[in-house]
Amino acid sequence: MPASSLPAISVVGRRALFASALALAVAASWAPVRAADPLKIGLVTALSGQSALAGEAISRGAQIAIDEINAKGGLLGGRMLELVRRDDESNPAKGVVAARELIFKEKVALIIGGLDTPVAMAIVPLVNQEKMPFVDPWAAGTAITKNGANPNYVFRVSAVDESVDIGMLGYAQKTFKAAKPGMILINNPWGESNEKGLKDALAAKGVAAAGVEKFETSDVDVVPQLTRLKAAGADTLFLVANVGPSAQVVKSLDRMGWKVPVVSHWGPAGGRFTELAGPNGKEVHFVQTYSFFGKQSPVGERVIKAMTAKYPNVKGPGDITPAVGVANAYDSMHLAALAIAAAGSTDGEAIRQGFYKIGHHEGLIKTYNKPFAEGRHDALGPDDYVWAQFIDNRIVPVGVAN
Repeated sequence: MPASSLPAISVVGRRALFASALALAVAASWAPVRAADPLKIGLVTALSGQSALAGEAISRGAQIAIDEINAKGGLLGGRMLELVRRDDESNPAKGVVAARELIFKEKVALIIGGLDTPVAMAIVPLVNQEKMPFVDPWAAGTAITKNGANPNYVFRVSAVDESVDIGMLGYAQKTFKAAKPGMILINNPWGESNEKGLKDALAAKGVAAAGVEKFETSDVDVVPQLTRLKAAGADTLFLVANVGPSAQVVKSLDRMGWKVPVVSHWGPAGGRFTELAGPNGKEVHFVQTYSFFGKQSPVGERVIKAMTAKYPNVKGPGDITPAVGVANAYDSMHLAALAIAAAGSTDGEAIRQGFYKIGHHEGLIKTYNKPFAEGRHDALGPDDYVWAQFIDNRIVPVGVAN
């Protein structure tokens, strides 16, 4: 049909067509931004039960870091990070189910998790099989990162048993003049990891242990085990257990009337320890990686400010507890973000390689310089620990009254 025979379009019609075309053009130009999927980060931790306080601390630390990353534009060209949480209830089987759901249903780019060593150990084979980067901000079992896998997709920003055990012995000798320490350990993979580490640390110093005693998570009375350690001449106790079991050790010591120094791994910090252990819970000295008390770095001041602004129950440093959960998860998330940025994608192998490309980073716990390398997947070491105790239900560095 000749152009001259086309029906005439009114001025109003032309304006309407122009407006429609303009709207489509604007929509098209914004479509990639509006349609950009969030970059999902999985979280597997205990959000219920006796260790829920620690799990919530991990969640909060990761979320504060995510808020900072998103405020700067997110990752991979503007994708906003979203934390997808799952409760493992401190149960290895449930931890694996949670991790599988995050990998296969939620399509997360990376998982942060591992509050309990048995749970983390159960998840490790799955993430290595599925090429899913996994960053542990709490569980300290040595074999979590030294798991024999090649390639290994598991990284950690936390204490490591073999390093903590050296620190526990050194602290006991320096603080309590320990010459014949005894061990009271939870009967699970975490206890086994520390039994080996403590025996190695003692052998290196030429110190003989008074004995090694194990107990179960469900035990409400460990007097028999403690009685054997006392009879063997133990002058200090090395304690390795989470909140509830650690509290049972303290109460059993009270029933015996045995006043002996207790140097612990950080299990007591994970929940309602002083409530469960009673007044002598304050006598237990335990390891930490960070404290929000005292003079803070600019990063520490920023995190305290963010925590008080975001969470109504946080009024100051004493309310950020357990501090290690917040601090380890905060640094874990920032380091993971650097690895994702270095990868330039959400491909698991690329992110794994991205961890090795991290250079200088001003973290909360410390300044990191090339924190990871092939065969070295732990970012923290013995020099990064502090010792703490409960004062008025708050975790504070030993020697600090308030």
